Amino acid sequence: MTSTLSKGTALITGASSGIGAVYADRLAKRGYDLVLVARNRERLNALASRLTTETGRTVEVVTADLGSEEGIARIEDILRTDASITMLVNNAGVGATAPLLQSDPAKMDAMIMLNVVSLSRLTKTAAPGLVERGGGTIINISSIVAVAPERLNGVYGGTKAFVLAFSQSLHHELADKGIRVQAVLPGATSTEFWDVAGLPVSNLPESIVMSAEDMVDASLAGLDQGELVTIPALPDAADWNTFEAARQALGPNLSHSRPAARLLSH
Repeated sequence: MTSTLSKGTALITGASSGIGAVYADRLAKRGYDLVLVARNRERLNALASRLTTETGRTVEVVTADLGSEEGIARIEDILRTDASITMLVNNAGVGATAPLLQSDPAKMDAMIMLNVVSLSRLTKTAAPGLVERGGGTIINISSIVAVAPERLNGVYGGTKAFVLAFSQSLHHELADKGIRVQAVLPGATSTEFWDVAGLPVSNLPESIVMSAEDMVDASLAGLDQGELVTIPALPDAADWNTFEAARQALGPNLSHSRPAARLLSH
């Protein structure tokens, strides 16, 4: 059993399996009560029962399809009214591995709805309450394809690049209001994601596939260390810092009254 001292409530989307379920386990053991959100009530109930028994934390189960307006609105209502919430983990998402030319447009639209619209709506709803209560944490699960979009389906890469950019902007806006923001960029992780995306994880080299447990533990270590962007597999954080410094260095020259000389016709 963990301490009875609560760190507040963490609402976790996509919590019935994989990365979301591991976050639920780890955060309960850190002293958070939980609101677990997913479509599969049976899995959620089993997870909630185990975590309540093992940790003594309060665990609420909410079934919702965050790919639908109705599902988003249901979770928005919880985020708007539950003053105990101190953390939002935006984990729900779906991927694709097929090239754009071979993709189903309806599935791409559904991906954008879940990966982008749902995540941004829930964050927008949660943030004012966190600010009003004087602090909190928002964890957004992105992907390495946010910075390596050539690796998988381009729409998927685009949605995860949105999550990264959105998180960076949130940090800029909310850091001085006591809100921690973290974007997590996992590489290949051993979850059902790959089956849904159309490429079972067994097709990938074992050397690049991380367990969900290791991925979440590394990500929480990054959060503890104050990282805005955590890439669980990256050996040297200096590599990301160099990448980010190069991006920041573009700033002074991104907007001028005249085109660059290199683009003027001669």
